[in-house]
Amino acid sequence: MALYSEKVMDHFRNPRNVGVIEDANGIGEVGNAKCGDIMKMYLKIENDIIEDVKFETFGCGSAIASSSMATELIKGKPVSEAMKLTNKAVAEALDGLPAYKMHCSVLAEEAIQSALKDYQDRTGNSIGINEDKAEE
Repeated sequence: MALYSEKVMDHFRNPRNVGVIEDANGIGEVGNAKCGDIMKMYLKIENDIIEDVKFETFGCGSAIASSSMATELIKGKPVSEAMKLTNKAVAEALDGLPAYKMHCSVLAEEAIQSALKDYQDRTGNSIGINEDKAEE
């Protein structure tokens, strides 16, 4: 019966880092028209460290859990580490997602990449995000 791991259920029932950062210096929003999930990530970056990260997600339990876990994986970390976060790392940290829900972890990765790209554009700090990577 265990379609979802305990970690997925925990992050769905008790999502971490939900909300808005009013003075965010990086904001990314992505969506999947096929499933209707929309994720918005807010980053507060100081001295190349992600000091704070929050999210707003409209979507299924897997989308909420993926958003929550992704924020936990990058909070307090250097930007260079956040840039390397993959959807597979998000799914693994959740002890797996059903194959038909892996797109949720992809959205989480894309939302973070989009927010990092926005940070780079706003601040002029070259962090190595190029147009192609952020739009894939």
